[in-house]
Amino acid sequence: MASAASVLPFSGVSADSQGKSETKEAEKGSQRLSVSQLQAWEALGYGMFIHFGISTMDGKENLRGDMPSARYAPPNLDVEQWIRTARDAGMKYAVLTAKHASGHCLWQSKYTDYHIGTSGNKTDVIEAFVKACAKYGIMPGLYYCSEDEHHVMGSETPLHVGWNNLYTTEEYRQFQWNQLEELLTQYGKIGEVWIDIPSALPRDYREKLYKQMARWQPEAILIANAGSEPSILEDRYIQHGWPSDVMTYEMFLPKSAINNWRTMQITPLKPAKTHYRKYYLPVEVCYPIGYSWFHTSDTVRSDEELLKLYSTIRSRGANFLLDVPPDKTGKIPAAFVNALMRLQHNVSLIK
Repeated sequence: MASAASVLPFSGVSADSQGKSETKEAEKGSQRLSVSQLQAWEALGYGMFIHFGISTMDGKENLRGDMPSARYAPPNLDVEQWIRTARDAGMKYAVLTAKHASGHCLWQSKYTDYHIGTSGNKTDVIEAFVKACAKYGIMPGLYYCSEDEHHVMGSETPLHVGWNNLYTTEEYRQFQWNQLEELLTQYGKIGEVWIDIPSALPRDYREKLYKQMARWQPEAILIANAGSEPSILEDRYIQHGWPSDVMTYEMFLPKSAINNWRTMQITPLKPAKTHYRKYYLPVEVCYPIGYSWFHTSDTVRSDEELLKLYSTIRSRGANFLLDVPPDKTGKIPAAFVNALMRLQHNVSLIK
């Protein structure tokens, strides 16, 4: 099987190695990664989103952060089954929820005791995930949520103030920084880092964090999920998610073929004249295989609907990140596995 390094699309990729010239500014763009690096990520095309954690245990997507850590106790945790399923379904990368809004961590963080080390199953899921990805030739990605209903630390969270008045304290932001350092320096190469709810973070912090994550994982795709109605995406990203290497459409389909070259109106942090810069910004679209992110009791979308999602997203030039949650035993249920295999077969028929 391929090693983790060999499936990362950025290792050893350069404009020269692709035989492309990027001497003109319009061909280079102002983004951090080269166009060829981003196109290598685009070539992966299809990935598995894995929502799993303490919220899996009650079947209610508990995001309150008040469930005791001991409740996390999957009896038959099988991370290899997740990644083997992704490989068999034709997926090329996977993104795991290292810490969702509940605040419970799938690794033993030294900055909290709300993690697998105090739970009913002490397996380091991040380590098992990265190793399984290496074994089965899948690029590993990690998700981290900036909303945290357990480690509030004086912040204002969506649970208490709604989505328009989010606020994080300096104490919480340092906590997030420290935890991301653990995730991005202790487990080897990570191909994609997915920061959710970036609007809870001030822009100056987001820019500093982006630069630091790029130091920890220089070849990784760094995503801030400000997913929204595509028609207002550029403005929303500058306000709520910038910077990001990729734009996300969360449960929105592209209405037409995507042009990844975007002219962004950037207003500097310090008072200065607004300027326009050209960026190569691919798109990733995420949907759950059912109708929620954690529920495995969900009705699976029909074969026709899954095929329409796949064909529409891919034909319009975006990557498709399909959420396939494991159940409370720690395995992806047979109904989801079977739906993925039928989707792979149906996709093969239209290619």
